[in-house]
Amino acid sequence: MAEYEAVIGLEIHAQLRTKSKIFCSCSTAFGAEANENVCPVCSGMPGVLPVLNERAVEYAAKMAMAVDCAVNPRSVFARKNYFYPDLPKGYQISQFELPLAEHGHVDIVVDGRTKTIGITRIHMEEDAGKNIHSATDNVSYVDLNRSCVPLIEIVSEPDMRSAEEAVAYLREVRSILVYLGICDGNMEEGSFRCDANVSIRPKGQEKLGTRAELKNMNSFRHVQKAIEYEIERQADCLEDGVAIVQETRLYNAEKNITASMRGKEEANDYRYFPDPDLVPLKLAQAQLTAWRETLPELPRAKRERFMNAYSLPANDAATLTAERDLADYFEAAAAAYHQPKKLANWILSEFLREANEAKLTAGQVKLKPADLAKLVKLVEDGTISGKIGKQIFPELFASGGDPEGLVKAKGLVQISDASSLEAVIDKIIADNPAEAEAFRGGKTKLMGFFVGQVMRATKGQANPGLVNDLIKAKLG
Repeated sequence: MAEYEAVIGLEIHAQLRTKSKIFCSCSTAFGAEANENVCPVCSGMPGVLPVLNERAVEYAAKMAMAVDCAVNPRSVFARKNYFYPDLPKGYQISQFELPLAEHGHVDIVVDGRTKTIGITRIHMEEDAGKNIHSATDNVSYVDLNRSCVPLIEIVSEPDMRSAEEAVAYLREVRSILVYLGICDGNMEEGSFRCDANVSIRPKGQEKLGTRAELKNMNSFRHVQKAIEYEIERQADCLEDGVAIVQETRLYNAEKNITASMRGKEEANDYRYFPDPDLVPLKLAQAQLTAWRETLPELPRAKRERFMNAYSLPANDAATLTAERDLADYFEAAAAAYHQPKKLANWILSEFLREANEAKLTAGQVKLKPADLAKLVKLVEDGTISGKIGKQIFPELFASGGDPEGLVKAKGLVQISDASSLEAVIDKIIADNPAEAEAFRGGKTKLMGFFVGQVMRATKGQANPGLVNDLIKAKLG
């Protein structure tokens, strides 16, 4: 079998977090009753005129600057013509020949190696409505709440060579959008979604193969699985002498396959032309400068700072900075207790496990950063054992509150008084003479047995370090 190389490009659609739609004043709120947030403009009534949302322009420009795109001082809205029931005007307002921004890049890290992925363009457009198909009623419904919701489309260069690279790029773009506060990044609700263009070619060949566009992927896992399947499918086609067709394919998560949906359209199929109802968008340099000055610290810069300022490993820094509110949570805890590595260990294990199970972000958690810092300090200064800390963590996570008060209320303060522990150890040694003699004879693995007995007798409250020292002294 010949060796093939995958060539992958992503088209990401990000819904901008404006309160109103891009060309009208209807709400963009998710979850409203069908066709509740609709007016003559977004329902495509004759004779109405679109009015551009300035906030949407600001958000789109900020994303362009965050990924080092050149923001064009003049861009033009165009009509993308096609017929579909959820597009009442018969066209979508988008940008084509003169987009908002071009020629940017994003750096990703896969298997410890950094790779730069080019961004061809970022343009603004309106979303379409949503078709709802009912097999029971044998009818289809159209919900226009999403019609005219502001989107930016971020089109990458075909620079990715594996599903892992594609997911790393997708995660990085999402992280930047969320850091900027311009998109909530929710793939399940459709406010962050992508199409993947996938082709393969023999290794060493420059000419691109025939591509398939993959749709219907609503999680990072689905993106990876769909691309992996499509690469394998195309390789099998070439090996069997079957021509690959340029088409749009849907990913079926239940079967883990892609299936043909329709032939892939080219740009000329959409008959783009400048929208006569919208004047060209012109952006002054002073306005762009003002927006640039409000950009926050972005994920890559924050990762590097976490590694340098807190001496964190690259993997820890990457996880802690993947979500802005998690990074903020960590920094607030580190400000309260200057042991960043120990705090990171608790956040990356106990905290994230509970947060993932509860489906909460760090900003929604009841346990305050300062209280997490108090808990870790209680463990580190020996007031409670690490085991006790982990036992009470779920309760603290669920309800918040002062860990010191909880420890005292439950009587969980660690026993570090040597005389008290010696009495317990003397009794255990007396009750287990055979084990004591074996330990003295060189079976030092029995230390675990004795420590376990002491911890059981003290209900886990004995200081384990002190217990080890005392047992060694008595049995040495």
